[in-house]
Amino acid sequence: MPPPKFCAGQTAPSAQPLLPNTSERMTKVAIVEDNATLRQYLAELVGGTPGLKCTGTCGSAEEALVKLPAQQPDVVLMDIHLPGDSGIVCTARLREVMPELQVIMLTVYKDIKMIFQALKAGACGYVLKRADEEEILDAIAEVRAGGAPMTSEIARMVVRSFREEPVAPSATGQLSARELEILALLSEGLANKEIADRLKISFATVRTHLMHIYEKLHVRCRTEAAAKYLRSQPGQTLRPTGTRL
Repeated sequence: MPPPKFCAGQTAPSAQPLLPNTSERMTKVAIVEDNATLRQYLAELVGGTPGLKCTGTCGSAEEALVKLPAQQPDVVLMDIHLPGDSGIVCTARLREVMPELQVIMLTVYKDIKMIFQALKAGACGYVLKRADEEEILDAIAEVRAGGAPMTSEIARMVVRSFREEPVAPSATGQLSARELEILALLSEGLANKEIADRLKISFATVRTHLMHIYEKLHVRCRTEAAAKYLRSQPGQTLRPTGTRL
């Protein structure tokens, strides 16, 4: 793993990501990473960025499962390879107690199989550990805006997996007309703000509808919801811009 851009003890750059104006409070970010130097680097990067607050750091899945439910972060930067339980296991268990938690996986390289497993466990996307500060901050901003940082190749794998699983024909039948409208736009790759602009409703209203959609479809993320919708619409496929799911 290449060394981080700066080491512990240095001050994080004053990067200013385009964070969505979803609320008055800061976005709370926790870090789960076993490498102490990288963990410190990420904590300083997050803590030195306007609009973000580092709520704490953990060096293992076991520690995270104890501390994070009490800290209630909005986003977790999660190492996919951890001693003991993996980041994938940790993500699944955290999502059970914090269903709205947004997890971004940290990986040394594009291990497609493991990233895919992490997404199925409830992660929102991934970022490479060798990414620069801007890429890391952009990934946090993207998940907070309702997107998911991942390649189209990974998005297609997720969609294919859910197409291969049996789903009742009426999977989307219980959704309201507005929920179906939002789900259709989501499946085109639009982020929450774009959906809100298209339908002339608020960002918060879109988020509320999405929570209801996830609950009714028994899914945990945008990609799963889009996959179920596409399966109910023969002939439709995920657009290349589906990396925003």
